[in-house]
Amino acid sequence: MSSKAYLNQAIVSHFIEMKAEDRPDQEILIFENGDRDADVLTYRTIYENSNKIARLFLNLGLDKGDTYALFMRNHAEFAYSMLAGPVIGAVMVPIDPRSRGDRLRFLLTHANVKAVIVSGELLPQLEEVAGQVPGLKNILVAWRRDQHLPISDTYPALNETLEKTSWDPVGQQIMDVRHPMQIIYTSGTTGDPKGVMIRNNRFGMFNIVTKLVWKYKPSDVLYTGLSLTHGNAQAVTLFPAIGSGIKAVFSSRFTKSRIWDICRTHGCTSFSLLGGMMAGIFNEPPRDNDADNPVKTVISAGTPAAIWQDFENRFAVKILEWYGAVEGGFAYKPPGVGPVGSFGKPIPGMMQFKIVDDDDREVPTGHPGELICRMMKGDTKVDYLDNAQASEEKTRGGWLRTGDIVTKDEKGWYFFRHRKGSELRRAGDFIQPDHIERVLGEHPHVSEVCVYGIPAASGAPGESDLVAAIAPFEGAAIDPADIFAMCRRDLEANFIPTYLQLVDEIPKTISEKALDRVLKQKFSPEAENVFAYSK
Repeated sequence: MSSKAYLNQAIVSHFIEMKAEDRPDQEILIFENGDRDADVLTYRTIYENSNKIARLFLNLGLDKGDTYALFMRNHAEFAYSMLAGPVIGAVMVPIDPRSRGDRLRFLLTHANVKAVIVSGELLPQLEEVAGQVPGLKNILVAWRRDQHLPISDTYPALNETLEKTSWDPVGQQIMDVRHPMQIIYTSGTTGDPKGVMIRNNRFGMFNIVTKLVWKYKPSDVLYTGLSLTHGNAQAVTLFPAIGSGIKAVFSSRFTKSRIWDICRTHGCTSFSLLGGMMAGIFNEPPRDNDADNPVKTVISAGTPAAIWQDFENRFAVKILEWYGAVEGGFAYKPPGVGPVGSFGKPIPGMMQFKIVDDDDREVPTGHPGELICRMMKGDTKVDYLDNAQASEEKTRGGWLRTGDIVTKDEKGWYFFRHRKGSELRRAGDFIQPDHIERVLGEHPHVSEVCVYGIPAASGAPGESDLVAAIAPFEGAAIDPADIFAMCRRDLEANFIPTYLQLVDEIPKTISEKALDRVLKQKFSPEAENVFAYSK
């Protein structure tokens, strides 16, 4: 290990500096660029380029505790910029590259960012709101050749910093593992997102989970198309690769049509995604080579039970299912262990789970209730930025309130049901949207489906009419009559959607969850893209 004894390998920037000395030329992160050559990052290039940006931050006046935003897709510049912050104690705010307008302005203002590093193609979105962000003093642009954009000199180019062959190196300035590393915002599916403070010690937790749960081998090659602005891509792919010394491949965005070809090209043995993305992959037309791929394990959060086994069989993979949130809470189900549809159990000795009713009374086995959890060692805490009341409520009584309604079977396996307050009931039946989405997704023209509920026209309390929002494959057309005919054939009468809502694409959060609230806002029975079911 490194001769720099003062370094603390539990802090990611320290760890990278140590590895840059010990194994400088080891390839760790690969950013694939489609037809263009990939960007291949070694420990040395990660250390040097992140250190150059740390020096740039100091020159711009950013200091310990100051916040800066990263607004770009998965590129090498994202990794360098992200890992520059811990060197000087600046706090990164990763922002979903799809953000714009009011949401983008809210995130930048709420986090009080003093600088933004943005890639060229997202600069227009940033410029729309930059003048309305009081604390924003610096905009740095990463101009990428693959984006074929005219380079403007309005703002400093990050390229100039990265292309330097000499600079004044910055020594590690933060020794405290409790110092904030980044602020990750919640999805905001029900209102304004909340900023969760993530501290330096999260890197050590990622390494523990890698050993106990992901169990990657030195020969593994990881892959994700999830945005690095989301906790999943960091927890399952980025930090495990850095901490374990194994390769990880990233795409600038998730692409369900290319995912298997990317894995074949780079020899990826494991990839990470979220349940709704699995349905999109599964809806792709079957190919003769579906099972001819190097992937052994798919690490998924929220696999629809309706396609679970068929997905494994079709693509010759095993699914490692897990559950977690940026605020905390963690469970997993190893491949081939436990019942299909379960998100698993908590890690023994690390976390305690309970399922409770609205009065915090534990419910009997098999009965639904809210999942609450607590650490078995240390405090159970959530630190929302500038929101002490929400922080306290989230961990009321020393238990993290997940807001998820779950059940547990007699053997201790947990099953997700729905978010609290978002259940669907129709004529007395509780509706599982993934079953309907699976059936509709089998139509050859259907690319994505999101089933949600609206208040029942009958006025029955707690009852919903069902809406199936459907996006077609590019170049395909959806015939509502054909879809309804398929529903009559393949679904029970009570599960047939009341309406079809035809859309170009399903709006999603950064965690690839369908934003049904956006679909609801745009829904009207009289809209031209809405078609009612007629028996």
